Amino acid sequence: MTTSTYTVTGMTCEHCVRSVSEEVGAIEGVTDLQVDLATGSLTVTTADAPVDDAAVRDAVAEAGYSVTS
Repeated sequence: MTTSTYTVTGMTCEHCVRSVSEEVGAIEGVTDLQVDLATGSLTVTTADAPVDDAAVRDAVAEAGYSVTS
């Protein structure tokens, strides 16, 4: 199991959290994720190989937000 953490900017409500969760959750290999609205933290867990950072950034952008780290 591999865990990666990112900071998402622009989220202001639970709808934002759901949008990010849906997009990132659709990435192949993602087994779990946690989005914290207060801190902007996104934690992604995969079963095998680490998640592709570019795929996470693209998924977050598709939801309408951006990853700062």
